[in-house]
Amino acid sequence: MPTLILVRHGQSQWNLENRFTGWWDVDLTEQGVAEAFAAGELLAEKGLLPTVAFTSLQTRAIKTLHLALEACGRLWIPETKDWHLNERHYGGLTGLDKQETRDRHGEEQVHVWRRSFDVPPPELESGSEFDLASDARYAGIPVPRTESLKLTIERVLPYWESAIRPQLEAGETVLVSAHGNSLRALVKHLSGISDADIASLEIPTGQPIVYDFDERLVPGERRYLKDI
Repeated sequence: MPTLILVRHGQSQWNLENRFTGWWDVDLTEQGVAEAFAAGELLAEKGLLPTVAFTSLQTRAIKTLHLALEACGRLWIPETKDWHLNERHYGGLTGLDKQETRDRHGEEQVHVWRRSFDVPPPELESGSEFDLASDARYAGIPVPRTESLKLTIERVLPYWESAIRPQLEAGETVLVSAHGNSLRALVKHLSGISDADIASLEIPTGQPIVYDFDERLVPGERRYLKDI
């Protein structure tokens, strides 16, 4: 039966610095590199070897994918990079320290921006230092100015249906290396989590999540590979 493996990238530099990251391209820390490699070692240890892979256009997810594949001896498998798997765009919060943002706007408002289902943060201003309009990787792509989780889901799920699900239908073992919110979008869909309950779901860095599918491509229970 086909299997889906989801891995959130290892710790990034802005995870470490407690800053809102979103679409901004930030590299892995040394800990993040170790987490990514450990994820691949766990795949090898459990004998769960991916045959095809997907990731975003962001360095932290791409490096996590490559480090994990190297650790399990699968660097050679086909991989696809696509912006639909990018992290949620944090708009005008991009680059801000999370605690300083709480101090300025209040804990309740920041919680709404971070965890509400359909309320996006303020839009990123055009010409901001974090404006990606001139980034070559996004040429011809409608880069958002901000996104809620709902808006993130609206770009992730069509990509799931058109690109990832067909690989599972073909019997592949699929590895997706992506981000906290793009993976929350997939987990919400696959596990049938409500709009209200998804707010409390945390996706830890570098911990593979596994879904096994039956012959009708109905997903089973969500499990962490370390617990299998």
